[in-house]
Amino acid sequence: MITLKEIQEARQRIQNVVYETPLLQSEQLSNLCGNQLFLKAEHLQKTGSFKIRGASNMVIHAIENGAQHVTTASSGNHGQAVAYVAKKYGVPSTIVVPENASQCKINAIIGYGGQVEKCGTTSGERLPRAQQIADEQSGIYIPPYDDPLIMAGQGTVGLEILQQLHHIDAIVVPIGGGGLISGILTAVKETNPAIQIIGVEPELANDTYLSLQNQKITAIPATNTIADGLRTNQPGDLTFPVLTKYLDDLVLVSEDEIRMAFSFVMERTKQLIEPSSATTVAAVLYNKLNMQGKNIVTLISGGNVDLENAQSMIVDTAKFSQINS
Repeated sequence: MITLKEIQEARQRIQNVVYETPLLQSEQLSNLCGNQLFLKAEHLQKTGSFKIRGASNMVIHAIENGAQHVTTASSGNHGQAVAYVAKKYGVPSTIVVPENASQCKINAIIGYGGQVEKCGTTSGERLPRAQQIADEQSGIYIPPYDDPLIMAGQGTVGLEILQQLHHIDAIVVPIGGGGLISGILTAVKETNPAIQIIGVEPELANDTYLSLQNQKITAIPATNTIADGLRTNQPGDLTFPVLTKYLDDLVLVSEDEIRMAFSFVMERTKQLIEPSSATTVAAVLYNKLNMQGKNIVTLISGGNVDLENAQSMIVDTAKFSQINS
């Protein structure tokens, strides 16, 4: 397992690449959920998501150790981050994306100088292909989540939150492969174990939920949840033990709940966030945490939304008030 020291070292390594993102507040959202709600705004991060943290930590480390080429497999955000950092440090990159990756994310990868290859629809298909390319080109494979350097880089989000808000009752984090939440769990639980860390998955991508229920890593078939950043089909071998050790709870949200949260955040805060990010807001809005009057930080993991699909995700927020009146 990674350590707090490794996360602190990661923060030093990546400090000249990443932004310290703000905690945003909305009085209306707080009133709706009956808690003081804070949004950790990683959608305002460089390349539009938290992924730059882990990617920069591992890519910089790889280059320092002689890497001349990097590859990765990604639904989009991690790929953008790897391409960005690789270009910044002057090495080529190849990014293997799923066939159904958002076009805006593909465009961004290309814009950051990455070469794109499409492969399958699941992480189980694209990860081996990225490793194969690395082997063929004598390069370094940069995993999207299941690596200590990636996990430590993502954990720097947790360190920032602890410094930005003195009293925190809970932090709500979306779960894909588990790199983000495992890093945050380590950073927070090894600093202040009283803070609850709660994971969120879409009902249609509940691999970590099932794995925790079964007490072993459990894979699911390919999914088409609108939370495209959370479409992994199983948790990581390295991330899952951290969750079993530290995670306080994991809740599921429906596609309709994700759409409602997405729409509320856009309408009330004027922030465009990914559906993957909206899962954490949905968990609080729909009282999945069973908390009232608490200080809750929701991790807004990214903001790389395909604008062609954004309209289909917007719903009438008045329906929420009617349902919960």
